[in-house]
Amino acid sequence: MKSLLKKYKPVIKFILTFLLAYLVLSVAYKFYLDLSVGSKYYPDYLTQRVAKQSKELINVIGYTAEIINHPNEASIKLVINGKYVARVVEGCNSISVIILFVSFMLAFAGRAKPTAMYIFAGSVLIYAINLIRIVILSVGLYHYPWRREILHTVIFPLIIYGLVFILWMIWVNRYSKLKKQHE
Repeated sequence: MKSLLKKYKPVIKFILTFLLAYLVLSVAYKFYLDLSVGSKYYPDYLTQRVAKQSKELINVIGYTAEIINHPNEASIKLVINGKYVARVVEGCNSISVIILFVSFMLAFAGRAKPTAMYIFAGSVLIYAINLIRIVILSVGLYHYPWRREILHTVIFPLIIYGLVFILWMIWVNRYSKLKKQHE
């Protein structure tokens, strides 16, 4: 048993670090969400920012968009040219995806500064691509509402999770090369 633990120590360390980071960040995020209930920022501030920034991007590309707090649930209605097309909910703000990304990065960390810089740059990229994803999804739903299911549940999750996977692969390959150079 001891030889197995020694042999698989890096794998066990990776898994435990990932799980611990994911747990700590998820609990912190849940605490943040719980604080927003009943505040002037309901749904939470980050979800409101994403809705507002999505609206502004939609307006930039030539549509007239507006956002309206949903009266009965923690969401924001996104309206394009007077047509209600989507709800922006907490899951749309990309924070859960960023938590997943950061947890992996912490579990597969290299030197502190490059890891921190990659986490920051990757998180900003995920957030930005998520905004673009919401804009494209909303405009797509405006023009092709009958494609809602495939757009929302297949294509657009593929974009955001595909990006995270690519960022991980870039890091793993870069980190592996750096490690070989230092050995």
